[in-house]
Amino acid sequence: MNRQRKKREMKYKLFEEIVLKKDMPGKNLKKGDIATIVEYHPVTGGEDGYSLEVFNAPGDTIAVITVPESAIESLTENEVFSVRSLVAA
Repeated sequence: MNRQRKKREMKYKLFEEIVLKKDMPGKNLKKGDIATIVEYHPVTGGEDGYSLEVFNAPGDTIAVITVPESAIESLTENEVFSVRSLVAA
């Protein structure tokens, strides 16, 4: 019997910008922050994950994190970029 494995498809594309759906306190990231997908991590029998690179406003990398797919979502046309400080006032 010839079994063919179904190739897993990524829900998001590499280098796509996404938005965090929850806070990441250990990295000082908040729900709504924008990140870029840099790697896909398929998981057999579990939730796929993604490595994300997060940049500050001038474009410097401030964090690289790995999150489950449920922690991110696509940007939509009804959203607007905004700026927040990374340090407490």
